[in-house]
Amino acid sequence: MSNLPEHIAIIMDGNGRWARQSSLPRSSGHQAGVKTIRQVVEHCARLRIGALTVYAFSSENWQRPEKEVSFLMELFVRALRSEVDKLHENNIAVRFIGELDVFPQALRDEIRTATEKTADNTGMRFNIAVNYGGRREMTRALTAVCSDVQKGILDSSEIDEQLITRYTWLADVPEPDLFIRTGGEQRLSNFLLWHLAYTELFFTNTLWPDFSVAELDEAIAHFTQRQRRFGQTGEQVEDKAHEIK
Repeated sequence: MSNLPEHIAIIMDGNGRWARQSSLPRSSGHQAGVKTIRQVVEHCARLRIGALTVYAFSSENWQRPEKEVSFLMELFVRALRSEVDKLHENNIAVRFIGELDVFPQALRDEIRTATEKTADNTGMRFNIAVNYGGRREMTRALTAVCSDVQKGILDSSEIDEQLITRYTWLADVPEPDLFIRTGGEQRLSNFLLWHLAYTELFFTNTLWPDFSVAELDEAIAHFTQRQRRFGQTGEQVEDKAHEIK
């Protein structure tokens, strides 16, 4: 495939329903989902995708049963410990976006270790959104902009879309080209609201633990066939493509 997306964003939905359909506890669904993440990360790295951002835990997920949240915290710690060395060996840089200071100390320690160990890697950027919310991200960004205006660091006349982007958690990576959501739901669920303005969307009924590399390739193939116009006409896009050739 040519014209691959530079940045893919994924909502990994369906772990709980997968477990229920298999007559297993929800924890088994989350464990199965970790295996899928590993396969997707490895495949994106093989394809030389520049960045992959996954929604691991939203700011609203704290409302889930306490037992499930506690298990997820433990699972995050175990997954980071077991996977960070392989990610590092494959030159993948790991970063976490979201409000991290509310997590248990053990998880924060693993997050810091993974981030620092892979910080200088030059391969794919693997962004993990935890305790993340798109509206919260924008609130924090705009609060920071207002603060810098008050301090005289910025002038209000400088504020535009590019400047606001610089205050977001994904300021240093291109906006996602392709968004994938598994599990059958067709909504953004407060994920990357600022960044997905012109992203191509792909929804699948497949539950996350069953999402395969083949289906990832299918989503990418759909992306490569789409004409991204960014407000222009199809004819304008085609004319520019011919000029480049």
